[in-house]
Amino acid sequence: MPVQTLAPAPAGSPVADAYQRLAEVYDGLRITELSAHEPRPRGVGWVGADELAAGGAPLDAYLAWDDAQVLRDYGHQARPDVVAGFGLHRYAWPACLLITVPWLLHRRVPRPAPDQVAFHRTTGRMAVRVDGFACLPDDPAAALPGARVVPDEEALRAEVRSAVARHLEPVLEGFGPRMRRGRRALWGIVTDDVVEGLSYVGELLGEESRVRAELEALLPGSTAPYTGGAGFRTLTGPAGEQLTTRDRAGCCFFYTIRPDDACVTCPRTCDTERVARMTATVEAPPTD
Repeated sequence: MPVQTLAPAPAGSPVADAYQRLAEVYDGLRITELSAHEPRPRGVGWVGADELAAGGAPLDAYLAWDDAQVLRDYGHQARPDVVAGFGLHRYAWPACLLITVPWLLHRRVPRPAPDQVAFHRTTGRMAVRVDGFACLPDDPAAALPGARVVPDEEALRAEVRSAVARHLEPVLEGFGPRMRRGRRALWGIVTDDVVEGLSYVGELLGEESRVRAELEALLPGSTAPYTGGAGFRTLTGPAGEQLTTRDRAGCCFFYTIRPDDACVTCPRTCDTERVARMTATVEAPPTD
């Protein structure tokens, strides 16, 4: 099907370089900025975050993809609440990167509202309008329109937490009734998506240690509405090696589909199993 062509980033964009760098290391997500009066893309495959938040027919259509994917890939139907959880994660994970990647790379925090973002899941594309952002006093972007200068790094971390919450809280309202989980569990999913999305980008950038430290400062464990902290900890492998893992704040319920394949960071996965899975090697095939 034809893919809608979007214009280049607006001139003077404070986040264009960050989104470009993300595209260079991760081909699963392409973020396009919209100009002030450019409409969000619409049509087959596109959905607005505000449409997901409304919880009606667009959300039904969005979740139909997850329902079909589980049936196709695993051979049986998932529970409706599990399907909804997959759908929320698959939106929240890239949506958090809209905010956290510019913060990580350039200390700039955009604040997109749900009606300023559209998502095309099958092509891994997002379109966003950035009309305001927070930055530090010594940032050259502080002179740009829409800049809001905050005094220090901790204030900027608060802006990250606030921006993610501003964007995703309405989305949780749309998904919540279908997921049959309370507010704490829903924010546990968001907490995990903030941490795991940026951790993955950190690996691609070769900056795992720095990103873990940044996330531990961002989510120390007492920052409502987020559930828990970044959750990183170290295990010892059979040869004395240090293995980094984390404790997820929530559960995706994948075990209801594949009971023997729980995520390595799932609360249900014990440390012994984590170590075994993290140190497993694939046996080389015999040679003739």
